[in-house]
Amino acid sequence: MQESRLFRIIYHLMENGKSTASELAEKLEVSVRTIYRDIDVISSAGVPIYVTTGRNGGIQIADDFVMDRLLLSDKEKEDIITALKSVSIVDNYNSDTLLKLSAIFNTKSENWLEVDFSRWGIKSQDNAMFQTLKEAIISQKMLCITYANTRGELNERIICPLKMVYKAKSWYIKAFCMNKSDFRIFKLTRIIRVEKIGKNFRPMEFPQEEKREIKANYENVILRFPQNMAYRIYDEFEVDEIKQEDNGDFIVSATMPVDNWLIGYLLSFRSSVRIIEPKYLKNIIRNEAKKVCEQNKT
Repeated sequence: MQESRLFRIIYHLMENGKSTASELAEKLEVSVRTIYRDIDVISSAGVPIYVTTGRNGGIQIADDFVMDRLLLSDKEKEDIITALKSVSIVDNYNSDTLLKLSAIFNTKSENWLEVDFSRWGIKSQDNAMFQTLKEAIISQKMLCITYANTRGELNERIICPLKMVYKAKSWYIKAFCMNKSDFRIFKLTRIIRVEKIGKNFRPMEFPQEEKREIKANYENVILRFPQNMAYRIYDEFEVDEIKQEDNGDFIVSATMPVDNWLIGYLLSFRSSVRIIEPKYLKNIIRNEAKKVCEQNKT
């Protein structure tokens, strides 16, 4: 608690230039005596803080003081720079800001990290959508979205966006859907259009996942893939779900929802997947493949 208060004192003085002990005491909800004790601790740590008396007196820090390793470890400074770089696109940080912080922290400023939320070839469309969603979450503004569901249907939804989540290599929006009067999760790449509607919503918590009923029929699915599919296997499955046999083939055993999504997913491998379990899934895929053949005869 004291370390947090000391940092808040330093930050307040750097931000405002000068303050009185009574002002700091009121802001931090401690006594004036405690503030003076904190000043002694800060000074003994090597921070150039001093107190002047008189009509225009107060507590202040030398103008040329910067936050150096007195306050932050090398790892903490690197973490701050990395965090700012990782959100530089969605928060529109100017590169000069990172350069200045790098100089203040005396850290290397190599441009080793680039974050781009857009898909290949889509330029800035996804980044702009990400920015709109982020702003709506922070300001608690409702949005109207056009969303493509797993059946390929486009529907308009009025949502209260609550949180942005990165999971399984994709971005999702946790929200309260006004149309369904329930909490829903929307995949970012399936949001076709976003429109601001200018209405606020009250803060609410998205239910914990373990409390939500899982409606999908999950089963253990076992699949065989040839060696040349390694690039997709390691992209889309966990390492502990993959076993490579002596002939190079991959056996994947994963718990998956047996639904329309899984059928389309398995068909995306074309002839490079063989279903081992469950047996009935073979017939489903076979019949679906026949339908594709029939529709593309002419």
